[in-house]
This record gives sequence, structure tokens and C-alpha cells, in this order.
Amino acid sequence: MRIQIPEGATEVSGAVRVQPQEKVYLLSFVTSERTAKTIAEDLRPDSPLAVESPSSSSLSGEGFRHLGLTPPQELKSVRTTSACPPCVDDSRRRHIQGIEIHIGEVPGERVRVYLTAY
Repeated sequence: MRIQIPEGATEVSGAVRVQPQEKVYLLSFVTSERTAKTIAEDLRPDSPLAVESPSSSSLSGEGFRHLGLTPPQELKSVRTTSACPPCVDDSRRRHIQGIEIHIGEVPGERVRVYLTAY
């Protein structure tokens, strides 16, 4: 994904899920709200972050569960968007077809960022 883990991020987890036709890259960490928004904006999303219902589908669900995390689609008030690096000519991520971005609240003043790329 070519994402720089922000300084001060905690609970960093990542994995690559190999599927028959593609690899799915998973990355999650806890950081400040401000940092999470900056990361989302840097990915050049298709639309602004918006609250999604807990039952919305996602490519990332079982992969994050495998990492010991509650999947983002099961969180209340998770904000989500997506990005298409080839669509916006983001040469930093030209090997990625799409990125799902989820930001969910965690106890305290921080948020959990979930990134899924394929």
C-alpha cells in the first residue's frame, strides 16, 4: 500500500491474504483522529468519509478477524470511503487497484484505521 505508519501509532497489525486471483493487503493501527483524516486524504478517496451501517459489506472482514480485531463493518458509526489509485493517477500505488478505508472509534481520544488494498 505504501503507507507510512504514523509516529505514535499503536496496535499495528497487518497481513497479506492470498486469494486465487489476487492478494488482499490488510493494515490496521490506532492513531489520532487528525492523523487518520490526513492518511485518508492522502489516499485520494473517491468521496469523503461517511458513516456506514454496521452490516455493510467489505473485503476486509474475515481478514481483520484473523488478526484478532473486530472487523470494521461490525463497528458502530464506522466512517468509510474508498480510493482507486489508477483512477487518480496515484503513481505511488500503481500496483493497487483499490483501497477500502475504514475509521472506527476506540476508547479514549483515538481511532482505529483499517486499510484494505487489492
